[in-house]
Amino acid sequence: MRPVVSVPLWRAAHGRTGDKGNRSNISVIAWSEALYPFIEAQITAQRVAEHFRHRSPTQVVRHALPNLQALNFVLDDVLDGGVNDALNLDSHGKALSFHLLELELDIPDHLVSLLRGPPD
Repeated sequence: MRPVVSVPLWRAAHGRTGDKGNRSNISVIAWSEALYPFIEAQITAQRVAEHFRHRSPTQVVRHALPNLQALNFVLDDVLDGGVNDALNLDSHGKALSFHLLELELDIPDHLVSLLRGPPD
């Protein structure tokens, strides 16, 4: 078994986010095709729901897009009623992608050269 390293997800992927009403849509796109299988295996709908438990999502659905080396998560009821209803400006969906990219990801140490950003 090869040694693994734990890194924040943002070192292995970037994110795009949108929102409609009270629903946030967060995509996680691998920086490299070689990193995608580890992201797909570890960043599950259940794990994302737990990571956002403070926002109380009523449902988290994950869509895998392997041809794009991406995952798309749809989180229901996480925006305090939506941009037009919320008093909290930080509830916009765009801010939530940064939170998701803080999740820890384990990758084999031989793939460290594919990561972005400064080493931990």
